[in-house]
Amino acid sequence: MSDASNYYGPVVNMHGGRENVGINYGTVGGAAEDVELRAAVEELTRALRGLRPHLAPDQARTVEGALPELTPDRSALRERGMVLASVAQIAATVGEVGRPAAEAVGRLLGLLN
Repeated sequence: MSDASNYYGPVVNMHGGRENVGINYGTVGGAAEDVELRAAVEELTRALRGLRPHLAPDQARTVEGALPELTPDRSALRERGMVLASVAQIAATVGEVGRPAAEAVGRLLGLLN
């Protein structure tokens, strides 16, 4: 008798890469708020990437660590409140250049509440 294994369902093999997230099944018939949330997360991500050249090395490391945590998932973002708070604080400390990121954090928090 042979030892055969049968696997049913998705299988993912990843070799290298960065910021791999696995399988994205997407959503069908998602709420309009999800579109707004996704747009707010993308806006914040763009603002933070643009802010990096203006940051001190320790601030840049914090922002770099926060980027993978920013997902368009309400419950996950609510649990990651400290990440959003630290990003908002960094954006506020760099002055006018950080205003777009600070405003993006505010819009995102407004969607979460």
